[in-house]
Amino acid sequence: MTDKKAEILRCAKELFSARGFKDTGVAEIMKAAGMAVGTFYNYFTSKDQLFMELFNAENVRLKKSILDTLDLEADPMAVMKEMTGRNLRGMLENPILREWYNREVFQKLEQNYREENAVECVDFLYDSFIDVVRKWQADGKMRRDISPELIMAIFAALVSVDTHKAEIGLHYFPQVLDYMSEFTMKGLMDTGA
Repeated sequence: MTDKKAEILRCAKELFSARGFKDTGVAEIMKAAGMAVGTFYNYFTSKDQLFMELFNAENVRLKKSILDTLDLEADPMAVMKEMTGRNLRGMLENPILREWYNREVFQKLEQNYREENAVECVDFLYDSFIDVVRKWQADGKMRRDISPELIMAIFAALVSVDTHKAEIGLHYFPQVLDYMSEFTMKGLMDTGA
């Protein structure tokens, strides 16, 4: 990464964190970076693209820190509750990631997230966690009649409910996610099924 691009990212992160996505403009970012506005377009096609690069980096950082500190030997229910709770808290505490929950900008962010295939940035979670699911199955902690790949698809569906938080209602979303995770894990851990 060039020094100029790194400086643009640094200044953008500061401004987005202080003012939010909607209230931060390219001209302000470039003024803070000490560069002409035209220079911006040597590195980014739009403010949206710049923001998504920052969002993806922050999202990966959060997910890695959660994964690195989870006790994967614990009860699967406890692991999933800890993971979803820490992820939600991390998203809400980080000003860049918190924009995901801003009704005014969410649709734009979600569209860019999908167009940029940003979910690929967190593929390491799938690769790491499918092995955890296999171990839980081998240890008799999780149903064996469902393939690890299908279990991961169920987890992906739980994560995808995040894109419907506006319809659910932001006030209820954390509780809905918590209960959905609990009910899903109870079903997956019912080894007598």
